[in-house]
Amino acid sequence: MQHGYRTTAALLLIAVLAVAAAACSGAAGSDTEETTSDPVKLEPVQGAEVSKVVLSPQAAERLGIKTGQIRDARPAGRRLAGGASGPATTRRVVPYAAVVYDERGDTWTFTSPAPLTFLRQRIDVDYITGATAVLLDGPPAGTRVVTVGAIELLGAELGVGE
Repeated sequence: MQHGYRTTAALLLIAVLAVAAAACSGAAGSDTEETTSDPVKLEPVQGAEVSKVVLSPQAAERLGIKTGQIRDARPAGRRLAGGASGPATTRRVVPYAAVVYDERGDTWTFTSPAPLTFLRQRIDVDYITGATAVLLDGPPAGTRVVTVGAIELLGAELGVGE
């Protein structure tokens, strides 16, 4: 009786492997558009140390790219000497998830000037409060910034993993 269970299990395993192999070969065959074009293109930016990163739609989907926005806000004031709060002035803020650190510890964010196009721009962070980075300098309010996938964009731009 036990021999019958082993045979059934083996046949079930073979069937699962056959279906998985067919699915993989079908997926590879249907992805011909991306195999003929690069998933990531780098375009030099004249007079800058950065390159524009242009993704194919499939690459952007795989990376799960999401964006937020730089905005003007009244962030929680920093604590001054004696425990008093500073004045609640309007400041430029960015989601902390959009802040990228390079190998020297400099702070950057990836802006999205056009669909599927990303440009690394230097920012100067004053302080972090919760999930928000308060800026001293950077792109203007309203600028779209990458909040998910920025590290992968940095790797693509710098050629990490090639």
